[in-house]
Amino acid sequence: MVLKKKKEVQVDAFFLDHQQLEKLKKFSKNEEKNLASLLLHCAQLSNGIQQIQCIKQIAPLVKKMDQYSACDPMVKACLDILGEMYFSLSTKNPLKKVLASSLNGLPEQFVMLGVQSFVCCLREELKTTDVYLYRKVLDNLAACLEDFTLGRASIKNLFEEVLQFLQKSLLDIQEENRNNHGNCIVQNQLMYDLLIAIKVSMMFVQKLQENIQERLWKHHESFVWQSMCSLLKSSTNFLTDATLLQTVQTTSGLAIILFIKVMYEPVEELPFLVGDLLRGSVKHRGVPTWLASSCRALWMQELPDSGLLFLCHGALAMLEWKNGSMGENGEKLLLDIASVLLSLGSESKESSVATSLSRILAIWTNSALAALVSASPHLKTKLNGNSDVVEKLLEYIYTHWEHPLDAVRHQTKLIFKNLLQIHRATIAGCSEESDPFFSRLMKRLLSLEWHVKGKYASLGCLVECVGTENILQLDRTIPVQILDVMNDQSLAPYASDLLETMFTNHKAHFTSSFQESTWIDKWHDIWVSPLLEILCEGNHEQTTYIIDYYLPKLLKCSPDSLSYMITILQASADANIGKKFSFPLGSGSTRGALGALMACLRTARAHGHLDLSNIISNGLVSTECIKQGLVHQHNQVCIDALGLLCETHRSTEIVSVEEMELIQFFMMYNLNSQSPSVRQQIGSLLRKLFCRIQESSQVLFRMEQNKTKQELPENSTKRHPLGILQQYKDFMSSLCDRLFEALFPGSSHPTRFSALTILGSLAEIFSVPKGRVAQVFQLDQEIDSARVRTLIQCLASTFEEVKVLAFGLLMKLHNVALDSQDSENLGLLFQAAMDLSTSTKPYDCVTASYLLNFLVHHKGLFCSGKWVEHNPQVDETTSVSTVEKNTLAVIKLLLVNVEEEIFQAKKSLLQAAASFPMYGRVHCITGALQQLPLNNLTLVAEWKEMVARLILMSYKLSAVVSPVVQSSSPEGLIPMDNDSESSDRLQMILHEIQPQDTNDYFTQAKLLKEHCKVGSEELADHRATESICTEMRGKERQTCDVTAQMVLVCCWRSMKEVSLLLGTLCKLLPSKPEAEPSTGLITVEQVKNIGDYFKHHLLQSRHRGAFELAYAGFVQLTETLSRCNREGLHRMPEQWLSCVLEEIRSCDPSSTLCATRRSAGIPFYIQALLASEPKNKTDLLKMTMKELLTLAAPLNDSSSVIPQVHALNILRALFRDTHLGENIMPYVADGIQAAILGFMSPVWAVRNSSTLLFSALITRIFGVKRGKDENSKKNR
Repeated sequence: MVLKKKKEVQVDAFFLDHQQLEKLKKFSKNEEKNLASLLLHCAQLSNGIQQIQCIKQIAPLVKKMDQYSACDPMVKACLDILGEMYFSLSTKNPLKKVLASSLNGLPEQFVMLGVQSFVCCLREELKTTDVYLYRKVLDNLAACLEDFTLGRASIKNLFEEVLQFLQKSLLDIQEENRNNHGNCIVQNQLMYDLLIAIKVSMMFVQKLQENIQERLWKHHESFVWQSMCSLLKSSTNFLTDATLLQTVQTTSGLAIILFIKVMYEPVEELPFLVGDLLRGSVKHRGVPTWLASSCRALWMQELPDSGLLFLCHGALAMLEWKNGSMGENGEKLLLDIASVLLSLGSESKESSVATSLSRILAIWTNSALAALVSASPHLKTKLNGNSDVVEKLLEYIYTHWEHPLDAVRHQTKLIFKNLLQIHRATIAGCSEESDPFFSRLMKRLLSLEWHVKGKYASLGCLVECVGTENILQLDRTIPVQILDVMNDQSLAPYASDLLETMFTNHKAHFTSSFQESTWIDKWHDIWVSPLLEILCEGNHEQTTYIIDYYLPKLLKCSPDSLSYMITILQASADANIGKKFSFPLGSGSTRGALGALMACLRTARAHGHLDLSNIISNGLVSTECIKQGLVHQHNQVCIDALGLLCETHRSTEIVSVEEMELIQFFMMYNLNSQSPSVRQQIGSLLRKLFCRIQESSQVLFRMEQNKTKQELPENSTKRHPLGILQQYKDFMSSLCDRLFEALFPGSSHPTRFSALTILGSLAEIFSVPKGRVAQVFQLDQEIDSARVRTLIQCLASTFEEVKVLAFGLLMKLHNVALDSQDSENLGLLFQAAMDLSTSTKPYDCVTASYLLNFLVHHKGLFCSGKWVEHNPQVDETTSVSTVEKNTLAVIKLLLVNVEEEIFQAKKSLLQAAASFPMYGRVHCITGALQQLPLNNLTLVAEWKEMVARLILMSYKLSAVVSPVVQSSSPEGLIPMDNDSESSDRLQMILHEIQPQDTNDYFTQAKLLKEHCKVGSEELADHRATESICTEMRGKERQTCDVTAQMVLVCCWRSMKEVSLLLGTLCKLLPSKPEAEPSTGLITVEQVKNIGDYFKHHLLQSRHRGAFELAYAGFVQLTETLSRCNREGLHRMPEQWLSCVLEEIRSCDPSSTLCATRRSAGIPFYIQALLASEPKNKTDLLKMTMKELLTLAAPLNDSSSVIPQVHALNILRALFRDTHLGENIMPYVADGIQAAILGFMSPVWAVRNSSTLLFSALITRIFGVKRGKDENSKKNR
């Protein structure tokens, strides 16, 4: 029931310059419509869609002109303007294609004039010398070469000029790319320009091949020949250049074979030449001089695997394999290509090369199928299932059908499918069912374990060849075996696809062989009965995956089987007995017959195979039965019963009275579900119901307006539209009442979460209507001041997700919620937020942040009261939003407070931790900034000053708390004992952790009994009664207890908030270098300083919480730098990475890098730097992995193992990082080797890090264990 929104087409209008407009005005006539007046009218339109309609009138208008109009200067002038217009439009603009289509319909007498106009325009285009404007010219050439008569004729007239431009563009772009080495953004753009240039060159040669051959064969010294040799040479250079994008290299391989095919003589020997080239057996003497000079790199040096691979691709794509046009030479080349590709398959490690190889092997199988149509007996023998080539291909399939890359697995399936077709082609006329190759393959596949994923797709392909019945004759329990495997989510999709293929094929076999009455029961016994048994008695995971993956496909294949399922399950649910089935009613662990019935009904209704009102009225299923499902002790049965009511195939189906009553019954018992997944599913299903009510109500409103009873939907002919709408409104109102009642003070977290989630869906779906759209229900009308207070009280919940939901709902209802707050209540709320922002309970500052973010939307927040001085003075002529003005004032107030608290914390960090932890204020500042449109602010000068103060405050706060966070033992560093012996022991500890902790804060132990100096003797007398907490008195002489944990929490949370604040501020940096300095709220120098700050703290922090949360802010910075076009900033991540790797490698004794605590923040630091690299470029990853794998290898010199420990810890973090995706997979083998070799180290730190790395690699290879009860898979 998903409605797809129509995508609005954006068409940019074209504009003519003054000279062109004057020319058209000169020829246009007011009294009659001519071509000039049509173009003038079109140019005056500002809407691109309207211009398209206008341009479409050109062809009919020109066709009405007589043959003498060709001499009319008006026609010539208009064609000139049309040519200029065509070449000025971008390729993606639909106007360009419409204009080409219209000009294709020019009458014959005007074609020559049109070609002359386009030739003039194209000649001007070809004079372009700016490398960065080449792309526009290349796009225009490509557009002309497509189905555009005038464009292709123009290129033919300028054949040599176009060829010269293509030759020049390839050389210039390559040189410019070389000059911009290291500038990733510019290089990326240039490489794509280069790719387009190669493609246009190929298109030019293919479309105009006859012209080339006419000018080539007898004139090897001609300009055209030399230009073609230059194109060939450039393509060869691109193929062997590993620094280029792989798509550029692939296209170069295609271009090389194409150019050689066009230029080489005799044509009969071309397969020999290509075959020798691929095998590396080309003899230099037998090669023409022009080919030897142009493609010297192809045989003078050994080609890399990727180059060889792309040449094979070029041969398969550019040579003609159909109809045996290349004869026996072509057949030999086909076999040679297979041999080369299969040899590469055993050597390729990089994921990109593996993907390309699988795709090219699939192309080879397609070429082989095409060649077999008219192949010789020799080729059929070579490609038979018993041949060496097929055996090697099968080995490739067996080793790659579980490859970690989806693309490789998909291509492997295609290769296997084509392989079966190849064998069928070689045995045409023979019986496939009794063929020994198919029989042997079938037995081999069935002998494999069912946890082998490649088995499913291969068996599915085999079913299409030999049929399901032949496979079942070998083993009738195959369907049950496959269903048993579906308790593993990773195998369920493969198993369901195989089952679908089998039962669909089996049904087709039965249909063609027997009558309906004789085979349907047998089909049910094989495919439906095992399903029902597992649904009733299977475990939760298995039944869930079967319902999600298998049941919809079964019902789609045989919708009539639903009645069979209902009959069996209803009988078991009602009486728990049956002649053929006897299933239990279900328990907390199994669904039972009732649960299976609910699941089948829900799936059938969601896919359009069931009408709920019909089965209820017919007595097949009673409402009492559905009620039992709604309150079943098994959570999934409840969800399935609810899904039966909420999910429909049509989104406008009327909600019946019975369904509304059942929904209200469900809400009475299930809002307090303890399972998070169940709560999420309830919210999702009810949202579908609300959408259905909303969309069906719109239909009802239209029906009421039209007053036509013929438009009444099915099942609603007896109900009047207005009556249904009133029932909808009453139902939604009562639902809303129940949900707000559930938010009473003290209600449980599950109840609040469910109620707020459902209310949020109501607010979003039934929002204030725009225009004249009628609404059956509006949540705004159900809100009063008491309910607003209820939502504000939810912000005080200790659960973050409840705060998020309550705040989101308040924002959706902010007009009503804010209007209900008077000035007194507003002041109390604001004061409460300020008090909470300095609470010692971490969740209180989160409450304060949400509360402040809610209050800043109120216009009267700073109109009166003691905070009015913080309200910024704004020029009355300046239009400033309420949110921006209030947010600036709130941040200013918070900043003043936190600056004062930092000043006090410098005197006593312990008093700060106990009385005014500063992280709450900073958290509120960050939260306020995150809800602002930071790139669209009005008070730029005020915000620039504020950003500078915030950065300075962050540095000051960090300086206060960093000594604790950067300590080697932060958890117990604060001294808690008050006797001199403990002080002496503390002095010893502090001495041992030098030189890492050099801050003066720790030069001597502190006795923390402030304001009460007591002698050591007196302390000794009271030692037995002293608490482990330290008593402190603040300014008001209030007693407060400080524990080590409180100080630590204060410090690392402060570091966390500072990091997130700085990361947020970095996003203010303009991405474009040409942006005015005044428009940016943060300067380049400030960003560099923030980068140095993150580097310092990530590399020196000892507390895991601190560097984990500093990592979040650092990632924000690196992502900002990666998107920035400023050269100095863009390359900073690469420079930082090189520096830290060099420091790890050098093993400098003075280094402050932490080798304990799993290298502390170093892995996070490197992860963040690598995460900033674009996914299609992995240069930094390759460099880093090469360096780390070298350092992780055991060394003979055991003088220092710190670099090895660092390398192992960093590798562990990188292999665990999901952001790196499949790019990290090529290094898994080397990582395993490093981990295993590390086990033999005599140093415990190396063995420990190796063990952790090995564990991470096992998870990366085999995936995460998905459940506590997962059965181990056996290796046999």
